[in-house]
Amino acid sequence: MATVRKRTWNKGTPNEKTAWIADYFDQQGDRHIKTFPRQAEAKAWLAETTIQVKQGTHTAERQSVTVAQAAELWFENRRDVEKLETATLKQYRNHIRLHIVPKIGGIRLAQLSAPIVDDFKDRLLAANSRVMTGKVLTSLRSILAHAQAKGRVGHNAAAAVRLGAKQRRESGRLEIGRDIPAKDEVRRILDAVQGTRWHPILATAAMAGLRSSELRGLRWNDLDLDVGILRVRRRADETGNMGSPKSAAGARDIPMSPWLVNVLKRWRLECPRAKGVLDLVFPNGKGHVENHANIANRGLYATERKLGILDAAGSPRYGMHSLRHFFASLMIEQNHLPKRVQEMLGHSSLQMTYDRYGDLFPAGDGERTKMEQASAFLAATKSV
Repeated sequence: MATVRKRTWNKGTPNEKTAWIADYFDQQGDRHIKTFPRQAEAKAWLAETTIQVKQGTHTAERQSVTVAQAAELWFENRRDVEKLETATLKQYRNHIRLHIVPKIGGIRLAQLSAPIVDDFKDRLLAANSRVMTGKVLTSLRSILAHAQAKGRVGHNAAAAVRLGAKQRRESGRLEIGRDIPAKDEVRRILDAVQGTRWHPILATAAMAGLRSSELRGLRWNDLDLDVGILRVRRRADETGNMGSPKSAAGARDIPMSPWLVNVLKRWRLECPRAKGVLDLVFPNGKGHVENHANIANRGLYATERKLGILDAAGSPRYGMHSLRHFFASLMIEQNHLPKRVQEMLGHSSLQMTYDRYGDLFPAGDGERTKMEQASAFLAATKSV
């Protein structure tokens, strides 16, 4: 039976102390107690714990793993079971090593609460960008969700902690000329690399919207140059290992413009070939998987410096992912439906597409006229 009882030490002396004890049995029949300074706190905690015991999800504090231990178990699952690519695992490892473990790694999951996670968020914001803070919080939520699924904690203390909807929209809003290259900038970049091996890969990035890893993993048998279809079926991680697309939605067919088809037909005649099975569309000089940094530094950034396409700090304004943003903006401009834009980008959900590019979709000009036209059939009805 679960009860809350009062306990007093040194009664009748100047050192008298009082506490409230939550006394209960877990789902295995083991007895536990937890001490609180106030009765209301003890009752509230015990009520929630009783529900967890009935559901079979409760973990007593002394049996609970720490955040650091839960993070390591989660990372091992991502590496050994889900077999995520090296670059993604490296990012997760940095989130754990640099942010999560130093700040809250020693706290047991059963002791972790939303206020503690919210304080963790505030400390992250004080020392890091909002984007990095959001990524670390996402990793923490995933760590706790994994622990919850494995029965190591009853609830996800990070589930309700957010940066704030308004702030997320402001930080995530993409602008042409800052985050997305303008058409004239893309034309100048492609003109500047004409005749080099960077031209076809930058052209495909801008006119088909592939991620860098997808470009580096693209094979000639993924292209149907007669029909004008590019099929994304694999990607290359930062170490050059080939694997499946980032998600199930990542496997997709993208229609190519006649211009891009002609670019790739010309490139096929010049493309370096290696004796082996890769048959890559955009290999390095020896026919093997090209390095992302090589494409970005020697292909894109050097060209931007040459053309003076720089930010306020004098650095190249756009990265490889900016060309993917350009493709998305181009498809939206051509009035493709949001669902089709999602499919061509390989996003796992329509919400992801809206979160990233929602501000680029038409705002609904002429809505009043459209509503009048929609109700025109009622013009002949009798007035009431």
